Amino acid sequence: MTKNKIWLSSPHMGENEQKYIKEAFDHNWVAPLGPNVNGLEADLEGFLGEEKKIAAVSTGTAALHLALILLGVKAGDEVICQSLTFSASANPIVYQGATPVFVDSEPDTWNICPGALEDAIKERTALGMKPKAVIAVHLYGMPYKVEEIHAVAGKYDIPVIEDAAEALGSHYKGQNCGTFAPMAILSFNGNKIITTSGGGALVCPDEDLKKKAVFLATQARDQAPHYQHSHIGYNYRMSNICAGIGRGQMEVLEERVAQRRGMHAFYTEIFSGVKEITLLRAPGTDYFCNHWLTAILTESFEQREALRLALDEDNIESRPVWKPMHLQPVFKDVPYYGGRVAEDIFDRGLCLPSGSNLTDTDRERIRSAITKFLSI
Repeated sequence: MTKNKIWLSSPHMGENEQKYIKEAFDHNWVAPLGPNVNGLEADLEGFLGEEKKIAAVSTGTAALHLALILLGVKAGDEVICQSLTFSASANPIVYQGATPVFVDSEPDTWNICPGALEDAIKERTALGMKPKAVIAVHLYGMPYKVEEIHAVAGKYDIPVIEDAAEALGSHYKGQNCGTFAPMAILSFNGNKIITTSGGGALVCPDEDLKKKAVFLATQARDQAPHYQHSHIGYNYRMSNICAGIGRGQMEVLEERVAQRRGMHAFYTEIFSGVKEITLLRAPGTDYFCNHWLTAILTESFEQREALRLALDEDNIESRPVWKPMHLQPVFKDVPYYGGRVAEDIFDRGLCLPSGSNLTDTDRERIRSAITKFLSI
C-alpha cells in the first residue's frame, strides 16, 4: 500500500479563515478590493511596525515588479540580484527591460555576499552601468547580513529592495525582516509561512508611496468619471476573498513560526553527531530565522541525491536548494560576480519537509527514513 505523501511545505489552514471568507460572500465583496484587503494591510502593518505601509497585491512577484517601477528602473538599466534565490527575485528585472547582475552568496547565511556585491558595483559603475537597485533575499527565512549589505549599497547611493518573500516572522537584532530597506516584498504563496492561496505585499516607507503602488496595481486609472489612463497600469491588486484567507492566517502567524522552528530543532537533533551533514543555522544571536524551510548541506552531490532518493522511496518530498540564477539557461549571458559558494550550496544542499502541519506520525516516518539512510 502506498504511504501518504509527506510534502515539503503544504498550506496549513487555521480555524478563522472561513469566517472572513463568509463575511465577504455574505456582503457580496467578491470583487477585488474590500474590507478584508484593508484589514489584511492593517494587520501586516501592525505586525511589522516601523511605521511601514502595506499594499496587498496578487503575488510577491507583482510586488517586486512594482518596487522596481517605483524606483525608476527602465529598459537598459542594470539591477543587482542575489544569485542563490528563486527565479521570481530576478524575473521582474527583465519585465522592465533591464538586465540582472548576479552576485554570489556568503557561507554564513547563504545570502548575498557583501564583498562580491561591492566588486559588482565598482565594476559595473566603471563600465558606465551603475546599478539602479540591489535585490537582497532572506533565503529560507534566514536574514541576510543586514548591516554589511546596506553599508555597501549606501556607500554607492544604491537603494536596496528587501526580498522577504520567505522571511515573514524572521528578524535581525529584534527588527522584523521586511523593514530594513526603503521597499520590501512579502509572499503569501501556498507554501509560505502563511498563505492567501496566491498573494503578496509591497512594504512601503510611507502612505504616498503606497498610494502610487496601489494606483499602478489597479490599472493606473486616472481620477475621471470615464476610464482614462495616463500611465501603464497592472492588474496586481489582491482580491477580497484571498485577503480574507490572509486575515485568518495572520491570527496564527506566530504559532506557525514556532512550528517551523520546531521542525528545525527536530532535524538538529536527528543530525547531531553526523559530521558530514550540517544545517543552515543562524550565525549568531542577532539572527532570528523563521526556518520556513530547513536546509542541510551534505558531504557531496552524490550523498545529497542518495538522501533525496531515499526519502522519495518512502514518499517523502525533499528538494535541492534553489539553482543559482547565473546557472539558469535563461540567464546564461548576464554578468555574475563572486566565486562558487552558491554553486557549492546548490550541489550539496537539500531542503527537508518543514511544514507547520506535519504530525508526530509524519515526523517518525521522516526520522526512520533518515536514520535508515545514515546507517547504510
